[in-house]
Amino acid sequence: MTDPVIRALDASDAALFDTLPDPLGAREGHRRTRHRPDWKRVALRDGRVVARGAWWGGPDDTEPLNVNWFDVADGEEEAGAALLRSAPWQVELELNLPSGWRDDPALRAAAGTRVTAARKAGYDLLVERLIYRWTTGHGLPERRARLEYRAEPDDAVFLDALRRIHSVTLDAHALKAIAEGGLDRAAQEELDFFHWCPSPRAWWQVAYTPQGETAGIHIPAHNPSGPCVGFIGVLPEHRGRGYAYDLLAECTHFLAERGAEFVAAATDRGNVPMAATFARAGYPVVKERLSFHPG
Repeated sequence: MTDPVIRALDASDAALFDTLPDPLGAREGHRRTRHRPDWKRVALRDGRVVARGAWWGGPDDTEPLNVNWFDVADGEEEAGAALLRSAPWQVELELNLPSGWRDDPALRAAAGTRVTAARKAGYDLLVERLIYRWTTGHGLPERRARLEYRAEPDDAVFLDALRRIHSVTLDAHALKAIAEGGLDRAAQEELDFFHWCPSPRAWWQVAYTPQGETAGIHIPAHNPSGPCVGFIGVLPEHRGRGYAYDLLAECTHFLAERGAEFVAAATDRGNVPMAATFARAGYPVVKERLSFHPG
């Protein structure tokens, strides 16, 4: 067997990327995603594509933020690993899988091939996530009047709230940031993401109790693919009262009132309280994601 040839693509040969079978339905999942041809790479064996990866970033990013499309032909785990190892960018890898993929032998096998390739390339699984998509057909969640929502122009207010929210958290990305740089780093990474989103800064809102105490924050947003729940967070001292639902309902209404016909969202599989909140608000799980970090 000949060694695979790893190469980047450009506009002239970008069609090569589409010659590999798509058993996990990645193409449909990326209908709204814009991938740059020069951020796509393939592994070829005897002229045939046996692995492919699409690195992704926002329209103004000079380097990709993650690999969000990674496919490997059956039995070509080493080629897939070589594709990842040889890339100039070592960033998070997202494997987006159909909901309930573990229950389908063919989907489970296809996912296993990609997971094996990622592990051979030195990637470690950080977390499994549930991906949601609310649409107008699901109806708006009931809006409750227990909290007051106000726009807040001072980033310091959000940083303080994020530090307090992440002081007790189940979110794997936040826990990783805390382990590497403390609460300040975790809070700053969230704030940087909010600013990265192309939606207006004026959309960010702080939620207050009738007594004037800060209960939490919610960030209605647009990412490059459309409207999304940027962040939902309740301060630790106000948890156990169902405020996460209030914030999510408010966030959904806020986006719908500005023309959103769908709203994307995600949470860690292990964050059972937040998963229950999404279910209660009428957000169905449409995909599952395995998030890997380069070792």
